[in-house]
Amino acid sequence: MSKENEEFNQYFLQLVLGLQSSAWMGMGKTMNPATRELKVDLNMARDSIDTLLMLKEKTKGNLTQTERGLLENAMQDLELNFIEVTKKQEEEQRKQSEQKEEKKEKKSEPKNSSHDQKAD
Repeated sequence: MSKENEEFNQYFLQLVLGLQSSAWMGMGKTMNPATRELKVDLNMARDSIDTLLMLKEKTKGNLTQTERGLLENAMQDLELNFIEVTKKQEEEQRKQSEQKEEKKEKKSEPKNSSHDQKAD
């Protein structure tokens, strides 16, 4: 492999790893180095995964075995984890909605005062 090809190989690996890192941060699986926080941003994760998918399609037939393997493994791991995180988020949102509904129902229930109760 020529020196130029080795450099391109390194750039490609850095690109894939950078997008993978961005997706992990978006799923709240790794800390954002700038904020030092774990935060779920599924749009960011989805954008990174979609960019990797586009990269895979646009480079089809032009990758070394190592590059192809790295890209495919990254995408499989990310997609499986994205599904898991999305389901978890949906479940948490459903629970929060149910709790809000329960609070609304409790507030709207009439309060029984002592003169409203029937005497036996």
